[in-house]
Amino acid sequence: MRKFFVTALLGVATTIGPALAADIVVKTAPPAAVVEERGVAPGPNYVWVPGYHRWDGNAYVWEKGRWDVPPRPHAVWVEPRWEHRHGGYVFIQGRWK
Repeated sequence: MRKFFVTALLGVATTIGPALAADIVVKTAPPAAVVEERGVAPGPNYVWVPGYHRWDGNAYVWEKGRWDVPPRPHAVWVEPRWEHRHGGYVFIQGRWK
């Protein structure tokens, strides 16, 4: 019985967590992307992951692009982006798809 309650509690916690996450809305539009020098890939399996502006709580800060190895064959990088909504801009994380 105890195992059932622990499992149920864990299930509820993992379900509620994402629902409680709130979008952070930045009222100022992000600046234009920085044009970066890619250089040469360090190996044949590397993919360029472009840089982006992140919000540090007070201002936008540029995160440099980097060469990265996809987590699995045929994975594609979906760039992070800022979406205009809620009267401001909301950051959408980049991810491998």
